[in-house]
Amino acid sequence: MNDMAQTKPYGSWLSPIDAALAAAHDGSPAFVGFVGDEAWWTEPRPTEGGRRALVRRRAGGREEPVLPAPWNVRNRVIEYGGRPWAAAARPGDPRGPLLVFADYADQRLYAYEPDVPEAEPRPLTPLSGVGGGLRWADPRVHLDRGEVWCVLEEFTGEGPTDVRRVVAAVPLDGSAAEDRAAVRELSDGRHRFVTGPRLSPDGAKTAWLGWDHPRMPWDGTELMVADVRADGTFDGARVFAGGPEESIVQADWAPDGRLLFVSDRTGWWNLYRAAPDGAAVALCPREEEFGGPLWQLGLSWFAPLESGLIAVVHGTGATALGILDPETGEVVDAAGPWSEWSASLAVSGTRVAGIAASPRSAYEVVELDTRTGRARVIGAAHDDPVDPTYYPEPQIRTFLGPAGREIHAHIYPPHHPGHIAPGDELPPYVVWAHGGPTSRAPLVLDLAIAYFTSRGIGVAEVNYGGSTGYGRAYRDRLREQWGVVDVEDCAAVALALADEGTADRARLAIRGGSAGGWTTAASLTTTDVYACGTILYPVLDLGSWQDGETHDFESRYLETLVGPYAEVPGRYEERSPARHAERITAPFLLLQGLDDVICPPAQCERLLERMERRGVPHAYIAFEGEGHGFRRADTMIRVLEAELSLYAQVFRLEPAGGTPTLELAK
Repeated sequence: MNDMAQTKPYGSWLSPIDAALAAAHDGSPAFVGFVGDEAWWTEPRPTEGGRRALVRRRAGGREEPVLPAPWNVRNRVIEYGGRPWAAAARPGDPRGPLLVFADYADQRLYAYEPDVPEAEPRPLTPLSGVGGGLRWADPRVHLDRGEVWCVLEEFTGEGPTDVRRVVAAVPLDGSAAEDRAAVRELSDGRHRFVTGPRLSPDGAKTAWLGWDHPRMPWDGTELMVADVRADGTFDGARVFAGGPEESIVQADWAPDGRLLFVSDRTGWWNLYRAAPDGAAVALCPREEEFGGPLWQLGLSWFAPLESGLIAVVHGTGATALGILDPETGEVVDAAGPWSEWSASLAVSGTRVAGIAASPRSAYEVVELDTRTGRARVIGAAHDDPVDPTYYPEPQIRTFLGPAGREIHAHIYPPHHPGHIAPGDELPPYVVWAHGGPTSRAPLVLDLAIAYFTSRGIGVAEVNYGGSTGYGRAYRDRLREQWGVVDVEDCAAVALALADEGTADRARLAIRGGSAGGWTTAASLTTTDVYACGTILYPVLDLGSWQDGETHDFESRYLETLVGPYAEVPGRYEERSPARHAERITAPFLLLQGLDDVICPPAQCERLLERMERRGVPHAYIAFEGEGHGFRRADTMIRVLEAELSLYAQVFRLEPAGGTPTLELAK
């Protein structure tokens, strides 16, 4: 701390981290892959309408976009999307690599040759006017077959659940661009949900995952294996592993042709290899996670190397990149400052590419050379936009909740290199409830958190019961307890911070988006812990979800989170914040995208109708062109500034530098 630090009240510290800076650095790279010797990946462009750009790293180290704006490399399969691109290097071909990608605007697959002068993307798949149309994800290019194999999501009616999904083959010659019949369906449609197929090295077998309602992929999936005939059709599709109570989240083939997969059959997602007799052997049995929740198709927690070693993302509550020797079970972790690795790995020869971050750096593309053990940043490099002394200094904490259960959290105290607060003042704190809810908050640099901590407002990220990263038993704490355990755990952390003198009991807030928005709203209706709350694109009415007011992927999610509706309809009514607006007495800010098909605006509107003339200060801001999760810089700027204004008014703070005042209705 600077010896010349000025003493100023919490919430009044002048920070160089403004909302525009935080918005410009929102999001992270994703879906890394090798194309020949080049690493390619997608990355966000908040200032370009929130599109996802596809970027390549040239041999000389230069990064450049593969496609110009407005191409948006992103798909909407299961609404959360999945891997949106694949490419074949075509060594020796003067045309260079062949890229296949999905464009967000029309969801079609396109083929593109970026090294061919004047080339333009050409469509490979047709449009459909039925429901949500045709969508494609998790592609693999098979030049020898003249096809790209992927997941096809096809709407059969106008309703959000009028949809089917199959493994499909799309011809690369463009013959299916106007002809749906030219797309070959490879799987038999037995599963409601599937992942993209992985072809064995000899081309004789293929593997993919499938599951059905009401299970989510972290509840139970089946690993399917089929023979591949000479004509490219599948034969003898059979369940190799998995079931209703076993979650398999990734499968692929080792170079020697043996099948690898990640399963939680022991209560932890571990990596297995199929033995010749069909039995599966754990390669590194540990009470650690070598996998995670399959929220997007095409996530990868492991990648087999030609040497027989396997690159793995693993850990408990945090993740590391390791190199696993499947013969000994030993894992050697990559050295470096990174403490969190995404489920996105790619390999080429002895090289491994991944996406990593730390509490002092945002997500960046990192390459590990397994020969030397050296890891280096090769893309989307973190570049401090401000003096890093303004970054928060997080603490990894474990708290005790009801019945003595452990609750994991990250605590970000207020921090500023030039300011301290008066000795007799305790800081305001905002509890951040992550989305999912089957997910977790990673311990990484987030300038949206720094926006608050550098002004003198603390943040507590709570990985409440139900979060991933701590084994299946921790995850299952939320079964039929959504709106109870998450609310209790967040409150327990907030009150513990107040009881120990870390936070001001009178100045506690809660905020969250999606499922975190639900936890925030449920907390305001069932507890008196918080002085206010910020609710982003939330779930508010469980009954409406049951009645089809959401998308297909999560349409039966509540059967595990709340219980079967036919058996416990009262539970749906009792827990829904929208049905109990009269219980909300604390001011709140409600933020919603008007194009959100996962948590539609209608839920917010029903809550607001019940809040009219109740005298509770609140504000509602709806954003045109935004869906589930905000992507545009101007949206994110307004969101952060509105949130800060809410806390300033409720906590009686005086933010330095000027912040637009949020008008609160009553």
